Amino acid sequence: MKAMVMAAGLGTRLRPLTDDRPKALVEVAGRTLLEITLARLRAFGVHEVIINVHHFADMVVAYLRANDSFGMRIEISREEILLDTGGGLKKAANFFLHAATGSDEPFLLHNVDVISTIDLRRMVQFHIGHQALATLAVQDRITSRHLLFDEQMQLCGRRTGSEQKAELVRSSGRMQALAFSGIHVVSPRIFTLMPGDGVFSIIPSYLQLAGQGERILAFRADEYYWRDLGKPEQVAQATRDFENKILE
Repeated sequence: MKAMVMAAGLGTRLRPLTDDRPKALVEVAGRTLLEITLARLRAFGVHEVIINVHHFADMVVAYLRANDSFGMRIEISREEILLDTGGGLKKAANFFLHAATGSDEPFLLHNVDVISTIDLRRMVQFHIGHQALATLAVQDRITSRHLLFDEQMQLCGRRTGSEQKAELVRSSGRMQALAFSGIHVVSPRIFTLMPGDGVFSIIPSYLQLAGQGERILAFRADEYYWRDLGKPEQVAQATRDFENKILE
């Protein structure tokens, strides 16, 4: 199975930890965010990974070389300008569409600055079993940006901003507002459907595709540990969680 690690961001919220390194090389309990992410992917059977890089890109390349790519086949997607999540994924399309694979097997998309115990194997099985185009790991927690799902757990809109105004792409009676975790399972077919080129976020693309009838589904991950590592205090808390054996 293949995966993409999204690691190109500037890490501005993590300053001063990112003053001299990319966010992928910020450490939690003596291990970099990139190593932690790759180890989790490898544990779930992922052996081929593409990583997008921009900020301190050469440091990431040198780090992987020094660690023999942690026993995985890793490619680098360099972004001269930041392409955001949608643009970054689309730039890496050939990694997932190479003719030699002869497969439409789904792949994982994982932000480097989140850490979790979400069962990725179970999530992939859910995705395949429900014939989804994309499956998003979500939780019922406080956030300024909620995604809205209907009773069948299909994406139908979002709520953002301080006023939490709803933007709907599909009509629905009862809706659930859930927080996205930064972990997706995606079918390669998405590359023939993704609107836009250049710099764009993947969430508006998911919303547009959901409005067109594509199956963009929620995988409920409330039972699992999850933490955003976008700020120094969150990195410090994750370190304590490792030390206290909440994370392994």
